This record gives sequence, structure tokens and C-alpha cells, in this order.
Amino acid sequence: MKKLLPLLFSLFGILIFSQKVSFETLLNDKISIRALEIYNNKVWYSGTDSKFGFVDLKDSKNQKQIILSEKKLQFRTLAQDKNSFYAINIESPAQFFKIDKKSLKFNIVYQDTAKTAFYDALYFTKNKFYAFSDPSADLNLKLIQFDLNKGKVQIKNMSHLKLNVGEAAFAASNTNISAGQNYLWIGTGGNSSRILRLNLKNDKLEAFNTPFVQGISSQGIYSIDFSDDKFGIAVGGDYTKQEANINNIATTIDGGKTWQIQASGKNAGYTTCVKIKPNSKGKELISVGDQHISYSSDFGKTWKKISDEKGLFVCEWIDNKTIVLAGKDRIVKMKMD
Repeated sequence: MKKLLPLLFSLFGILIFSQKVSFETLLNDKISIRALEIYNNKVWYSGTDSKFGFVDLKDSKNQKQIILSEKKLQFRTLAQDKNSFYAINIESPAQFFKIDKKSLKFNIVYQDTAKTAFYDALYFTKNKFYAFSDPSADLNLKLIQFDLNKGKVQIKNMSHLKLNVGEAAFAASNTNISAGQNYLWIGTGGNSSRILRLNLKNDKLEAFNTPFVQGISSQGIYSIDFSDDKFGIAVGGDYTKQEANINNIATTIDGGKTWQIQASGKNAGYTTCVKIKPNSKGKELISVGDQHISYSSDFGKTWKKISDEKGLFVCEWIDNKTIVLAGKDRIVKMKMD
């Protein structure tokens, strides 16, 4: 009996942690998608070749796609307010597109012509948009806040902080940026992998070191998510060594000041997007990388690979059992039993 007990407990743990998943393809197209938004029971996306569109979550035959530019721009950002979507292409000149939710008519509301412009993320919170670009040659952080006043974009430069040499961010899934009630956070990588924290009340900007894998251009934090102003999760790794799983997941319980490595050497490797399950307060999480989909039910301390699906880069919870994922040439809906 004593010999059987460890085995029984082991099997019990596997049963508790196991997750059955099923997939439904919503969209097939020649496109790379790294940014998603959910609105009106539809998943909206931006991607390569200037493509923007939606597909209905309940009836995938109900879909539409438009071309935002003849220049075949690459979009890796997407955000929304009450009436419109916004997307920024990654190359210079960076053009800020506004797309009406009802008519899908669009126009360019702002343009960044700096040669170094490369926008990694776009986020909407507190009735304002925040856009984060790779740094300029002088290493000044390029974080801008903008809102629309009488149809005009008002830009506020938040760049009162320098990045380290070789430090930047990854335009992997539009999720290296997140916000809570009082703070907005950005995860960086490269030679340094840090968390930048903006106080939304007084615009104070701070930088905190992390124990994350770092040191070369391909390493660092690729995605973050916060359940509130205290608990947050960061994931990433090295896209050139996707099986590497050392120091590529970390959590914070003090709003990003300090970070604790989780599951080092015990996860499925490189990850581009992490999302906290709604109403779980950070306990349940889903992550997706180019080679896997993984799930955690204990605040990121342990992870279980639940699918070997390849070529997916970004994810978003629809409800407590449904996630939409997108990446190379497709959008899929995943059900968890």
C-alpha cells in the first residue's frame, strides 16, 4: 500500500491538471496575425499585407476583410475605444489608422516619420491610448499617450526615461503592455529585460530589473498580463531557441517592483502571449508559443502543455472555457472541457 500511495497521488494530480481541448477553425487566409480584439461577438484582427477584418465567433461564415493600404503594411497592433479601432504599422513611417466600427471607413490620424519608429504595442485604458515604439538613437524611451479631441489627435510624450543599450521590445502579440487601475506596464527584452511602470495618475515612470533570461537581442519578456495593481505574469524566452525554458516565466505580487521566476526548466519553452482567465484573479492562465499552448491553474507556478498546435502567436479569452487564438494563416477557437 505504501508503494501504491505515491503512484495514486501522482495520477490524481494528473487528472486534476489535465485539460481536454477542441479546436474550430474560424479563418484561413494568407496572413500573419499578431493582434486581436473582441467586440460585438466577433474577433477582430490586423495583420500582414495591410489586412484588417473580423470573423463572427458563432458563425464563421459571417466575416469581412478590408485593405487599409496599398503598400502592404505590417500591422502587429490593435486597440479599440467605444466607436473605433486603431492600428499602427510597424515600419517607418508609422501610420496611426482609425477604423469606424460601424462603417469600417478608415483614415490616418497621426504619422510618425522618425526613421527609428517601430511600434511594438498599442493599448487603450482610462480613455487614452498608449503606444510604445523601439527607442531612438539616443536611447530615450518612446512611449506616447494620445486621445482624440474634436477629431484631432493630441500627443503627449511620456519619454522621460532612457533604455539600456540593446534594450527594446518585441512586437510579438501586442501584449508586452498591460494596465490596471493605477498603473500601465511594459515588458522589454534584448540586452536587458525589465518592467517599465507608468503611474496613470501622475505620469511617473519607473524601471524595474527582472531575473528574466536576457543578454542578447532575441531574449527577454514577450508578453505580460496583470489581474490587478499587484499580481502580474510575464512570459517569453528566446525565439531562436524555442525549446529553451530557463528563466522564461516570472510573476510579481507587488505591482512589478520585484519578480519571481516560475517553472524554470519545467515548461514547454518560448512563449509569445499570456492571458489571465477572466475572474480568476491570476490563478488560471493560458499561454501560447509558436510550438505549443500551455495552461496553469496555480498562478503560473506550474504549467501543463495542453496542445502541440503550431504557428499561433496571440490569444484572448472569450469566456471561462473558450479562447480564440491566431497566428500564421489562421484564427482558431479553442474549447476547454
